[in-house]
Amino acid sequence: MTKRQRVLFLGSSLWAFSEGLFGPLFAVFTEQIGGNLLDVSWAWTIYLVVTGSLIILIGKVSDKKWFSKSYAMYAGYAINALCTFAYLLIRTPTQLFLVGALSGLANALIEPNWNSLFTRYEDKKQSGSAWGWVGGQAQILSGLAVLIGGLIVQYFSFSALFITMGIVQVISLYVQIDVLQFQVRKSTKKLLSKRVSLRVRVRYGKIRRRTRKTRRIAWGLA
Repeated sequence: MTKRQRVLFLGSSLWAFSEGLFGPLFAVFTEQIGGNLLDVSWAWTIYLVVTGSLIILIGKVSDKKWFSKSYAMYAGYAINALCTFAYLLIRTPTQLFLVGALSGLANALIEPNWNSLFTRYEDKKQSGSAWGWVGGQAQILSGLAVLIGGLIVQYFSFSALFITMGIVQVISLYVQIDVLQFQVRKSTKKLLSKRVSLRVRVRYGKIRRRTRKTRRIAWGLA
């Protein structure tokens, strides 16, 4: 993997782990706030439909020149962390649905842009190995996280679980700063390059005008 692939990989690993902590406990939490099996179904339906619809939309918009994949992905991770801490305040199924919809937006900002960036920075000679690690680590970490999440809820509480998830996601945000800073440096270079190019053109234009003026004077004197 390249350097930026490793950064993306680490951030994704932390995110997969934090999501796995809650995984199958979602139904238990829904019942704890007064919901039933139908509410669990509705919550998942809202989350998946919002995620899928927005992934298509954001994936299409991300091809535009003005769209920044790095910023969009980072915003998705930030919204996801906020949603995790929001679980601490949920008391009704309706509130759960709203947070689920917002989580769908976060996932839609992350998934297509993360995939695009990971592909952009990949070493073509090791693409199979890199994507193998991506798929494998997500399954392994999610499996371990399910057990750890169950232990946290069993011996502590859902509040402790959400705080743990939130902390892991904030760490993931910190890890992703490198990709964001790279995008800022890249954008700054482009801006400076455009300014330098513009100055050169302006100066070149002035020189050409002066040369023409000089020639006209010389011809007039001649």
